[in-house]
Amino acid sequence: MLFPYALARPALFALDPEHAHELTMANLERFQRTPLACTWAQARVDDPVTLAGLKLPNRIGLAAGLDKNGRAIDGLGAMGFGFIEVGTVTPKAQPGNPKPRMFRLPEHEALINRLGFNNEGLDAFLANVQRAKTFRAGGGVLGLNIGKNAATAIEDAASDYLKGLEGVYPHADYITVNISSPNTANLRSLQSDEALKALLDALMARREHLAVTQGRKVPLFVKIAPDLDEAQVGVIASTLRDCGVDGVIATNTTLGREAVAGHRHAGEAGGLSGAPVREASNRVIALLRAALGASYPIVGVGGVMSGADAAAKRRAGADVVQVYTGLIYRGPALVREAALALKSV
Repeated sequence: MLFPYALARPALFALDPEHAHELTMANLERFQRTPLACTWAQARVDDPVTLAGLKLPNRIGLAAGLDKNGRAIDGLGAMGFGFIEVGTVTPKAQPGNPKPRMFRLPEHEALINRLGFNNEGLDAFLANVQRAKTFRAGGGVLGLNIGKNAATAIEDAASDYLKGLEGVYPHADYITVNISSPNTANLRSLQSDEALKALLDALMARREHLAVTQGRKVPLFVKIAPDLDEAQVGVIASTLRDCGVDGVIATNTTLGREAVAGHRHAGEAGGLSGAPVREASNRVIALLRAALGASYPIVGVGGVMSGADAAAKRRAGADVVQVYTGLIYRGPALVREAALALKSV
């Protein structure tokens, strides 16, 4: 029995956005794996696909950022996702940026956030991940997203990513390296040619060591920004392939404000997500597909507010699709709608 999200949304949207988010996550965590989960649970669309060696039950996933601490993996999984990505987690707990730091732009079906990798740290994250049971038992695939602490100098970023990689490796179906959040100072500089290659060389070498010692090779993905020109995308594509990275997630939030110019929150610092990032994301996906060829795994994310938007991501070149802001505006029904649309492409 799927509770109509349209009835809950006005009450949630009457609250401060971050408070509404925390309330929702707390309830998902509290009532997951209980009979009350039936109020949001729905059957998973069967549309199996293999990507980077991972057997996904369907092509719709949850993007990182919604469940930063991995608290509600089973609760979210009950919505019908084929794969879920949680994090971004940093080695040490950190509070993130000062509040308020999340803003709704309902007229544009958008959010602006400058949360800044607020999370409880690697140890708490892994404890939560290990408590999750039903999603993975039912065939769901779990991605763990890693980042660097704000207090770690950008020159030392690799040390944080290596700590994250080692910590999450035994517990992940795949691992995402987040170098594209706009809310950690200088983080996006890691997308540049030399910095990206140095970071990925270090991570891939450590991954190979972990694969030997633990007897399994966990796929590594990199998440990139939408605010890249064709030449920059080309450099990233070449670097990903040269370093042996298994896939790419395109894209994170945008710094652009053209689509929301004039809105009272348009001047807020942070990343813009939702409908306004859709076309920028699709542009980067298409550039990546052209540069990387037909078989390279691409996860599309950004501005998926409907099944038609999800299908457009596939037509742009994505193999599978993730949602985040669309889930806030549309609720769990979006998951099934998008999964069915992706199955029909």
